[in-house]
Amino acid sequence: MKESFSLEYLKDIQLFSALNEAELLKLQERMKVKEFNKSETILHEEDTNEFMYIVLTGKVKALKITEDGKEIILAIHQAGDFFGELTLIDGKTSPASVVAAENSIVALISKADFNEILFTQNKVLKNLLHIFCARQRKSWETIQVLNFNNASQRVKMFFLSLIGEYGNKAAEGIILNIKLTHQDISDMSGLTRETVTRVMDKLQKNNEITLMKNNFIRLNHSLINQNNREF
Repeated sequence: MKESFSLEYLKDIQLFSALNEAELLKLQERMKVKEFNKSETILHEEDTNEFMYIVLTGKVKALKITEDGKEIILAIHQAGDFFGELTLIDGKTSPASVVAAENSIVALISKADFNEILFTQNKVLKNLLHIFCARQRKSWETIQVLNFNNASQRVKMFFLSLIGEYGNKAAEGIILNIKLTHQDISDMSGLTRETVTRVMDKLQKNNEITLMKNNFIRLNHSLINQNNREF
């Protein structure tokens, strides 16, 4: 268990973006920090957790395992994202397991401290509600993606659904500021890895997407325009 971390991490977290430095310092003092190795489980499905978790560095994935053993990724959380708050609010068990997708450092806020922050900091509560709304809209988009029978269109719609949270405008299109393996895309789109690889190769040949050197994906104008999207 690590004891402290730079205050700069908290300043970049949307949930706490409205807090001043003094308020962030007070919050930092209440946090504990833990390191997780790649593939290590942070939170088990059906656990009643007593903490909210904030990703400081690395990447984690929320997932469910089907009856036939297939891993379905429900969400990917990068640095600045948080999870585990639903259980603290409604007292029910965790709806999914959360596993480190790479070596990660995560801050923990206890249930008591989480409740005190919400009750005393309206700015944090307002940000939380905005984030909940964004996640709800993302869930609707995910359902829309899974309704497409055509594999190519499903992958395209999956990429487009990520723009709101991870998209950065560029001259050539929109860069998705998230590193996704073919297996990640497979697990999040309900397609086989082989199908995803075939679709990705086709999209690259058609100049609809470009794989960047940092492993980010750029959605080119040809893909965006054919789906009647404006950004």
